[in-house]
Amino acid sequence: MITQPFDELSLGQRRRSGGRTMTETDVVNFCGLTGNWLAIHADAEFSKRSLYGQRVVQGGLVFVVVNALLGFDSSVVEAFYGVDKLRFLKPTFIGDTLHAESEIIDLRAKGDRHGIATTKLVAVNQRGETVLSCEFSLLVRRQRLPAQ
Repeated sequence: MITQPFDELSLGQRRRSGGRTMTETDVVNFCGLTGNWLAIHADAEFSKRSLYGQRVVQGGLVFVVVNALLGFDSSVVEAFYGVDKLRFLKPTFIGDTLHAESEIIDLRAKGDRHGIATTKLVAVNQRGETVLSCEFSLLVRRQRLPAQ
């Protein structure tokens, strides 16, 4: 997502990730990790009778996978700063392949050593549908950390 020091970033910069297919293993592991065993995620028979007719990948899982798809350079990214306007626009199903797309929409200084970079982050499935949209902000260093 962000691979350059803050002062090298510019409004309108865009990136698109490679794909990541959401699997049943992902869903089951996330159920176990979070305790979110809602039937719409964990019960195939129940889900057949639901609005979507099948299990739905947890929104939290979609968010964490998608924001990581573009990658981070830890020599410039100091920390996750926040997320705003997070919306799940369409369901994600087991077997869907997601791509992340980002565009820098705001840059603001934060002291002498950092800035906040805000991107519009969207997840797009293999059908070209936007399934998630948010404004994703990172605290970014003005100077890259030296290599170890």
